Amino acid sequence: MFFNRENELKRLNERYAEGKAQLLIVYGRRRVGKTELLKEFARDKAHIYFLADLASEKEQLAEFTERIRLFSRDAALADNPFANWRALFAHLNKLAQNEPLIVIIDEYQYLQASNRAMASMTQKAWDEGLKNSRLFLVLCGSYVSFIAQELLAYKSPLYGRRTGQFYIEPLSFYQAGRFFPSYSMEDKIRAFGLLGGIPAYLQQFDTKKTMTQNIRDAFLQTDAFLNNEARFLLLEELKEPRNYFSILKAVAAGKTRSNEIVQASGLDRGLVVKYLDVLQNLRIIRRELPVTERQPEKSRKGIYVIQDHYLKFWFRFIMPNQSYIEENQPDFLLKQRILPQLDQYLGDVFEKVCIEFLKQVKRSAKLPFQFDRIGRYWQGGTEIDIVAFDADREQAFLAECKWNAKKVGANALDDLIVKSSHLQRENDFKKIHYGLFSKSGFTDGMRQTKRADLFLFDLKDLAA
Repeated sequence: MFFNRENELKRLNERYAEGKAQLLIVYGRRRVGKTELLKEFARDKAHIYFLADLASEKEQLAEFTERIRLFSRDAALADNPFANWRALFAHLNKLAQNEPLIVIIDEYQYLQASNRAMASMTQKAWDEGLKNSRLFLVLCGSYVSFIAQELLAYKSPLYGRRTGQFYIEPLSFYQAGRFFPSYSMEDKIRAFGLLGGIPAYLQQFDTKKTMTQNIRDAFLQTDAFLNNEARFLLLEELKEPRNYFSILKAVAAGKTRSNEIVQASGLDRGLVVKYLDVLQNLRIIRRELPVTERQPEKSRKGIYVIQDHYLKFWFRFIMPNQSYIEENQPDFLLKQRILPQLDQYLGDVFEKVCIEFLKQVKRSAKLPFQFDRIGRYWQGGTEIDIVAFDADREQAFLAECKWNAKKVGANALDDLIVKSSHLQRENDFKKIHYGLFSKSGFTDGMRQTKRADLFLFDLKDLAA
């Protein structure tokens, strides 16, 4: 389903239209859709696509030579593969002298594995001629840590040579929802809360099955793709995976402050700080602050959250219950451990969906002003799901998100107004607007409330 990557495709085409040599780094986690994006970009243009693997350097050179032969139809290359990378790059330079040529090296990290000097050789080839050609060279990789350390870091030979870098983000909720056109809004939110925004994961759900059946079949079988994927993904990126798993399990269980993570994981505080830093660099977790913080770099109110919904679900429900999966007890696991807690888990997911919705409509009449910052707020025992405000802190929009089976009544608004008074002790917003988001709608009394500063949104509004 390529249609979910229109923005990234546009950016690549804009680069290509410049008509000059480009050296782009394209990276992102496994199965996020990098290869599909690059193939779509190159589809109607002169290009050579090479997928590196764990073969020897000699085998990689032979396979790359074959890809070049198929493109150029140079029969002389059939029995004479390039002996080294310098000769191969020199040939690409000749091919790209007069006409633009896209060359995509996918899973570039495997070339580096076959020859540790690969980045240096690429840099030398660029300096010696490729930068003056019409080559559009794309180095693509799935190991975020490798790309950050070996290609993007200051010490990298390619530092200062690359002309651009593209981190391919997971799909947003509304992009991911296009995988499930027949789902209700409620089920789209449920699916997103379990699968996140990785296209390959979204394809694991069968829209002809119930949500419960999909969870059972896609997660709770020993050979199920989504049962094993999180483990494989993290083992590729992390050393000492056991310690990282302990930290992620603690965060998924709601231990979000550093001291709570230390206690839950049983690890030394210094190690936890180090591992949290690594996980942030890999974009697996995020340090989140109250949105109203004026000096976030100095704030001590930070909490840690797992960014990806699939990983969060896996560490919350799948990893701690592997014994039930191994013993082939998926129904017990579903009924006793997952379904009773699922709506509570989806509460945070619903908040993220509501924030995404507000970002999409902030320039419309659905909101009273255009906000510049949006996020969560907490201080002491007061928590507000959504606080949005303008750059001058003149106006604020405060909202609560209710993911429960009951219709929301006036008491929810009363609670929010009380919370707003706590917020105002640290801020001095001149005008406050209130909002309520509800999965199950609102009581008649709530609907009939006449307040110009109140905005109500149900799932139908979010779907529009």
